[in-house]
Amino acid sequence: MIVYAECDFLIPTAHSLKEKRAVLQRTLSRTKQKFNVSISEIDHQDVWQRTTIGIVCVASQKDAAERELTHAIGHLESFPEWECIDIRKEHL
Repeated sequence: MIVYAECDFLIPTAHSLKEKRAVLQRTLSRTKQKFNVSISEIDHQDVWQRTTIGIVCVASQKDAAERELTHAIGHLESFPEWECIDIRKEHL
């Protein structure tokens, strides 16, 4: 089972692309290390205070994939540097 999510985040403290990328690198690398997911910025690469993150989890059972993805999203939402605007999930 494959579970996919797109998460839109606002980064109000970023005043340049360099600051935005520092926040992204830190949060994405910590999420990759902690959870069994693939994660990457998929949109708004040239916008300072906004990003869209794509997260994918593959597992043999739907519940396991959904649980891992939910934990990863919760972890991303816990970072104080940004706020989640929208989350869209899809099962493939």
